[in-house]
Amino acid sequence: MTAVTETVRTPPAIRLRPRSTVAIAVAAVAALLAFCWPLLVSADSVLATNTAAPLILGLVLPVVLAVVLFEISEGGLDPKAVAMLGVLSAVGAAIRPLGAGTAGLETVFFLLVLAGRVFGAGFGFVLGATTLFGSALITGGVGPWLPYQMLGASLVGLLAGLLPRATGRVELLMLAAYGAFAGLLYGVLQNLSFWPYNLGEDTSISFVPGAPLLENLQHFAVFTVTTALGWDLGRALTNAVLILVTGPAILATLRRAARKAAFR
Repeated sequence: MTAVTETVRTPPAIRLRPRSTVAIAVAAVAALLAFCWPLLVSADSVLATNTAAPLILGLVLPVVLAVVLFEISEGGLDPKAVAMLGVLSAVGAAIRPLGAGTAGLETVFFLLVLAGRVFGAGFGFVLGATTLFGSALITGGVGPWLPYQMLGASLVGLLAGLLPRATGRVELLMLAAYGAFAGLLYGVLQNLSFWPYNLGEDTSISFVPGAPLLENLQHFAVFTVTTALGWDLGRALTNAVLILVTGPAILATLRRAARKAAFR
């Protein structure tokens, strides 16, 4: 029971300076714009008619990520935080192929949630990007979709570190609920990234450039329900179950490591 009732106060592995915080906020806004532009673009926009838009945005997003990582590291990273980041990134990259999204089974996001909770929002943001990048190298999943996946995972880790304080079973249930929500949110964002180019305009679930927001939202909702909801629900359920089952032991282990590391 000690693992469940242990206090949540542990120093963040990566302390965010004001400039780092601003950089992460800008990256989060850029990520949301990159995901949600189909719902905001006008009919005469270059993006609306250019099938290379995902590639263009995919080239911009790594630059945004690089700027954020530079800002975070500029103040000097604790070598122990770097080592912890490397270990958890390697573990996450290694276990992700166990599910690889098959039938919605994702085995990496629960670790991002738990690590972000223990080591803080900045650590969770970086861990999300490095884990998905390492996993892509292992599985050969490098492509224009990778920056979207990296930023989506970064947002999952970031928000985990910003959850309110809680202890015991309340904390565990909160993390499980957040894991389920994050699984659904990640799926919706990834669906948005390829939805405009997946189908022709002759169907009722396609992106229509310049159409009213409500119409495109209806198309996207039908598209999500008919093509991806099963995978998204599977991811959400996998996250919640893995957090409930492994959370007490992993939280206790990570917090013990954080105390011994005494990050500066």
